[in-house]
Amino acid sequence: MDSLVQKLGKAVKQVARSRGSNWWYTPHMAAASRAIADRIPLVNFVIEVRDARIPLSSECEQLRNFPPSLRRIIVLNKTDLANRSQMEEWMRFFEEKKGMAFGVNSHNKENIKEFLNFLQARVRELKKLDSSGHTITLMLVGIPNVGKSALANALHQVGRISAAEKGKLKHAVISPYPGETKNITSFKIASHPNIFVLDTPGVLPPEVTDDRVCSNLALTGAIRDCVVGEIELAQYFLSILSLSDEYKKWGKLVVVENGRASINQGASILASSESGKRQDRQYPTDHTQDFIVNNVRRALFEAISSFAGNAENEEDLARLIEVEFKVLHRVFHLPKEFDHDENYGIVATKLLNLYRTGRLGHYTLDPFPKNAWCSSSEMI
Repeated sequence: MDSLVQKLGKAVKQVARSRGSNWWYTPHMAAASRAIADRIPLVNFVIEVRDARIPLSSECEQLRNFPPSLRRIIVLNKTDLANRSQMEEWMRFFEEKKGMAFGVNSHNKENIKEFLNFLQARVRELKKLDSSGHTITLMLVGIPNVGKSALANALHQVGRISAAEKGKLKHAVISPYPGETKNITSFKIASHPNIFVLDTPGVLPPEVTDDRVCSNLALTGAIRDCVVGEIELAQYFLSILSLSDEYKKWGKLVVVENGRASINQGASILASSESGKRQDRQYPTDHTQDFIVNNVRRALFEAISSFAGNAENEEDLARLIEVEFKVLHRVFHLPKEFDHDENYGIVATKLLNLYRTGRLGHYTLDPFPKNAWCSSSEMI
């Protein structure tokens, strides 16, 4: 896997160092960074939104320039996509280091209510110390595509409903692509006292030096896929999957399928018209359908389980990934005329979509620091 990480890291760093890039630390991003820096001393809380899959790699480095006294809440968003047990460890780690942390899934209304209650409790604590202001302002900051706008929308919607306020809801632009938020926008999320949250553009540091950080940012979508290439990103994901235990959970799919095959042998000839209609509604080229996703899981489980080589070895891992690509080419029902670039590109696009939407398991890409409990606060 190291060679893949180095390859991805090199591609990202080349773009970062090219001041001609049309999206990496552009003049717009630099201006956003200055605007955020100007507002930080004026707000009551800074909510640093990170991706729960990469709790360290998604750090907003700009906040390192501010003193420890900054009232900061670290929010790990997209918890539904991260490894649950590792997520709990990371939460303990951040709480130990900084005191205020929260894990959230922006698409889960109950989770958003819990987070809003958490924020209101912090506001009440602040009011006990300083009751001079009637309006509280929170500012969301973070790198691109960690879900700041989705979180702002969710808090705004839940907060307005909870306060029984009328009027048209505002909506921040949400996109699966990084860098879509262009301006700082204010959303009211609570009353008595009034609490507003500022949604800000995602800002990357001017330069990233660590290859694994670059790779993780690219795989999770904080960096546009075109920088390193979808095929290379898919290879990186397959290397992570092949070296993890996540695929082992799919073994039951093979057992169920074999059992169904033995019981229902020849049943397709006697299938009812109703079953036939249900089958007609399945589209083999739509990789998001449940039966295709299960086929993908089953095929990857069989490919990894039956592999005779050592996946820890770089050359063997490369051979396994090649096998997995060929298997997925068949599962995704792509043309038999195998054009490496075109069909591998289609396989990569579909595979990355399934990974990024949580259909192929839950992964935390940043390893938990072995010396986490004795390391300095510089780690975060």
